[in-house]
Amino acid sequence: MMFSYAFYGILLILCIEIGQCIGQGLQFPDSFNGAVGGSVELALDHPLPPASSEISLFLWKFGTEIILRFTAGVLEIQPAFRDRVTLDSTTLTLTLMNLTLNDSGIYTLNVDTEGQSYSGQTSLVVYDNVSDTTLTGPGELLVEGKSIANITCDGNGNITSVQWMKDHNPLNPSDSVIFSSDNRSVSIGPMFRSDSGEYQCTLRNLVSFETAKLNLIVNYGPENVLIGGESEVGLGQRVLLSCSATSVPSASFTWKFNGTDTSVTTDKFTIENTNPTNSGDYICTARNHVTNIKVDSQSHPLVVKEGGGGDNGGGDGGGGLTTGAIVGIVIGVLVAVAGICGLIVYLTKTKKIQVSLGKNKPTNQEPPRRQEPELNYAEISHEMKSRGEGVIPRNMNESSTDYAQIMHGASAKPQAPPLPYGIQIQESKPSSLPEGVTYAQVVKRT
Repeated sequence: MMFSYAFYGILLILCIEIGQCIGQGLQFPDSFNGAVGGSVELALDHPLPPASSEISLFLWKFGTEIILRFTAGVLEIQPAFRDRVTLDSTTLTLTLMNLTLNDSGIYTLNVDTEGQSYSGQTSLVVYDNVSDTTLTGPGELLVEGKSIANITCDGNGNITSVQWMKDHNPLNPSDSVIFSSDNRSVSIGPMFRSDSGEYQCTLRNLVSFETAKLNLIVNYGPENVLIGGESEVGLGQRVLLSCSATSVPSASFTWKFNGTDTSVTTDKFTIENTNPTNSGDYICTARNHVTNIKVDSQSHPLVVKEGGGGDNGGGDGGGGLTTGAIVGIVIGVLVAVAGICGLIVYLTKTKKIQVSLGKNKPTNQEPPRRQEPELNYAEISHEMKSRGEGVIPRNMNESSTDYAQIMHGASAKPQAPPLPYGIQIQESKPSSLPEGVTYAQVVKRT
């Protein structure tokens, strides 16, 4: 079969080179393509000349074998083609149906009119439809940085081209992507997580194509192991620690508390009701059963405080005040202060409390008094100098006591209140006082 394809190809090239594929007035395309089981129309590039209306004879041949003949107004189709061909009598287009690979070859049309002959040739290549396309990849699990994936694309039919795609984008050769010489296989490696995805191989020929798909998963991790949760809580609270890791496939987890293995094998560690013994270091270990790698996270400290709340203040119990209790206390204090202030205002307005501002200021219950200079009384023990030069302080334990009314300025003589019985007044005052000089009015007991 390969020999026949090569033969027809060489024949077609020679036909074009020597100009024998184009008869006088009849022009065909260089070749036609067909698929096994399909159909094809062998039609002229240009219609017949006007003189062809007086056609006396025409015939179609496959190689040297006659397909059909028209002469003396009668159309005759050979038995081998009777159920597989039709003819358009106006354009002389020949339609071949139910094609097989054996239909590939040279086709010739001869036309005779009164006094003129026409001839033309073309070729037909029949292809198998591309079918049973498959994409075969590695059978083992792929590990990042270690595995190399070899992918092969197979199929049936006359394959003329192979196209590779990854995630609907062209897969191009690179240092890590190497194609075979016939482009039917590709090697990728070492593989990385970015090589995960859907690979596509499309096989084509001139009449058909078919695509196969293959998903590859590159396993990696675990890495970026983290523990989330409270670091400080109060007594009786509920604590949830959560462990996470970047891993394909998903990692499995185990926990240690203060270096001792626990029975927890999930990504979450829960303490329903904390007590002081729960304080310590919690360690989460992530494992990937495919990559066979384990990564220990940094330890997560937890402190259970007596009378203190945790980071989130949550929990049903505990020794500390909850947020609601604190808010209630604050509101209660504010209400009490407001009540006291209101009571003071009420008592003041109802005159049950008198507020005095300043010295000797009259209240609302007494009539205003005549403004008097402020008096300051001092108990002075004294003895007189022999020459009347003033008062000299002496021992406070002595029985004789004077009271002095101290006044400022050169104002008029002050009005003193009535003195008790038996008290005499002695005055000693300079005849002229400069402004601002203080003088004393001395009252002496007898």
